Amino acid sequence: MRTTTLLRRAGVLLGTLALAFTGLSAAPAAAADLERVTGFGSNPGALTMYRYVPDDLPAGAPVVLVLHGCTQDAPGFVTTYGWRTYADSRGFALVAAQQETANNSSRCFNWFQGGDTSRGRGEALSLRQMVAHTVSAVGADPSRVYVAGFSGGGAMAASVLAAYPDVFAGGAVLAGVPHGCATSMVGAFGCMNPGVTKTAAQWGDLVRSQNPGYGGPWPSVAIWHGASDTTVAPANAGELVKQWTNTHGTDATADGSASLPGGVTRRDYDSSAGTVVRDYRVTGMGHAVPVRPSEGCGTTGAYTADLMCSTAYITADWDLGDTDPGDPGDPGDPGDPGDPGTPACFTASNYTHVRQGRATVRYGYTYAVGSGDALGLWNVYTVTSLTETEPGWYERAASCG
Repeated sequence: MRTTTLLRRAGVLLGTLALAFTGLSAAPAAAADLERVTGFGSNPGALTMYRYVPDDLPAGAPVVLVLHGCTQDAPGFVTTYGWRTYADSRGFALVAAQQETANNSSRCFNWFQGGDTSRGRGEALSLRQMVAHTVSAVGADPSRVYVAGFSGGGAMAASVLAAYPDVFAGGAVLAGVPHGCATSMVGAFGCMNPGVTKTAAQWGDLVRSQNPGYGGPWPSVAIWHGASDTTVAPANAGELVKQWTNTHGTDATADGSASLPGGVTRRDYDSSAGTVVRDYRVTGMGHAVPVRPSEGCGTTGAYTADLMCSTAYITADWDLGDTDPGDPGDPGDPGDPGDPGTPACFTASNYTHVRQGRATVRYGYTYAVGSGDALGLWNVYTVTSLTETEPGWYERAASCG
């Protein structure tokens, strides 16, 4: 059974409002050779399943589940971001889930409804069933299952990682929000922008509450976000870092960083198990995913930025096989981070800092995105200075002199 008729209608309404809010247009359908799969389970979320299995895929291969953003569809998502190319070159089965307009008028996964993001329920269970069906059908390795999603699909990716840590070894959340950020249509907009601030422990508790008493390993998480995203505020990336480092029992202080092609800065967060969270911030990028069509990675489109191949880095983070040395978009050696130069400095009211994505609000007080430095009251009268020490990372400064 679905959650309730009322909740489903709320999801449809949010989809309609979200479309007007973002002004996004649908990506064209493509990759018609994807196989549509039916009968994969009870499918309580009423989702559609597509699957791509490369020729001669060996037994024991990994499985990757991909989740599109609002107004997108599954076949178009696979092509736009290069997922089929990497399924072929790195040897994994690809599952592409699709939301339907009967569930949400703009095809947003219903990441803001508890009945769709909890273990054993709704859309989350449908996604788990798609993965289980594929593992069985192709003889895949059940310990090497991963998920990646963009925007609303990124928010849902965070939730299925929380709901099924025993299923997913890792995930990538692109322009998404933390699991449990919203439980209603109204709350969803606040999560998107300006974002919701919680303590690391509060975010971690929202993950742990999905599986009380769970003692197994938690999935690794890669977070990707444009520093100029005005649809889903960059503050959400910092909150995701807090959520998943706390879940892994470590802190939100980076243990290392690197400068990558396309103006991307990566920060690593480690535990005794190794790197458990990676935070990728993309300078100047809005609500999009980095691709590199000239290198065979994805295509240009409404939600892409021709900067670098994020899919190459995501699959490399998961240590998926790279049998072809000439694999397009191979990230290779990121090299020396180099001299960061003089950090940019911004002096403005706390209201303006929030509006421009440099700060977030909690209970009427503002906090710097990234560092979490307290800035005081959220209004047009309190003026503070912030330095951007790394892309998307702001710290309070005495002045910009």
